[in-house]
Amino acid sequence: MSAVPDRARRYRRPRSRRPRGRVGRDVENAAGEPHGGAGVQGRAAADGLIAPGRFADPTALPLLRPDEREAVQWARGGVPPQSWQQRLDYETVRAAAELMAPRTIAIDDAIRAHPSPQLVILGAGLDGRAWRMPELAGVTVFEADQPATQQDKRDRAMGLPGAPPTFVPVDFGRDRLAETLAAHGHRADLATTWLWEGVVPYLTKAEVAATVAELAACSAPGSRLIVNFQSPAVSTALGRAVARLLTASTGRASVWANEPWRSTWTPAAMAALLTRHGYRVTRGENLLDTARALALPPVRARSLRHSQVMVADRA
Repeated sequence: MSAVPDRARRYRRPRSRRPRGRVGRDVENAAGEPHGGAGVQGRAAADGLIAPGRFADPTALPLLRPDEREAVQWARGGVPPQSWQQRLDYETVRAAAELMAPRTIAIDDAIRAHPSPQLVILGAGLDGRAWRMPELAGVTVFEADQPATQQDKRDRAMGLPGAPPTFVPVDFGRDRLAETLAAHGHRADLATTWLWEGVVPYLTKAEVAATVAELAACSAPGSRLIVNFQSPAVSTALGRAVARLLTASTGRASVWANEPWRSTWTPAAMAALLTRHGYRVTRGENLLDTARALALPPVRARSLRHSQVMVADRA
């Protein structure tokens, strides 16, 4: 592991603060990147409606609390509520759905195309892949996340059929990921698919580089890294300003109006980082291209254009 300070290895995800509305605790941020509660709400809203036959997530709705499902039903119905407060929840979930469907498809395809005996999901949140992907039968799935987040997920997932993943509680500010994973059964001598979705924007560039170095150190030949990140966008600051105005006018608390945004990456910069650590980039595309390939209407083209999925393999 490189001599980067411990604080540079931290997954400093946004603090969970429950909004006064019906949108999940971590909602879509100012650049249009859903995460946490709104991510699973978006998947639930998209299930069977966006890219049918290519996208489905039957785990999403069961992972939501009853009060979090109302905005999903509004979004699935396609009829905006009359109340401005409810309309904000409706638009947030619709935006999340339109982004989560192509992002999930791109990532799932990358997992299926390169089978590995181990899958590690970093900052898993309410990810449902361990339950919903039949291709993971026989694969050891690890989910690394904060202990409190995992306890909340265990409670939510009690009714899901099938075997749960191996939960790896990690204090990202203190623990060494490789050692913690090994203590829970991860084998560095076997190929691993690493999934890093919805986390990179909340890390500094030093933290991202340190994490890539640590993943490379415990990646056997044949391992794959799938990383989702944001490319630079002038619209990010504007989006935050709009978020603050909406919060003030509707009374809905927004965790993304002043959300920390610590790093963006051009595809070339991310590819260079991965290459320095022994990975070979095999695919990289923005979600606008993914949506177009799926014949999806690019309703939020700017958000899709700046959300990237890159796939890199270790020889």
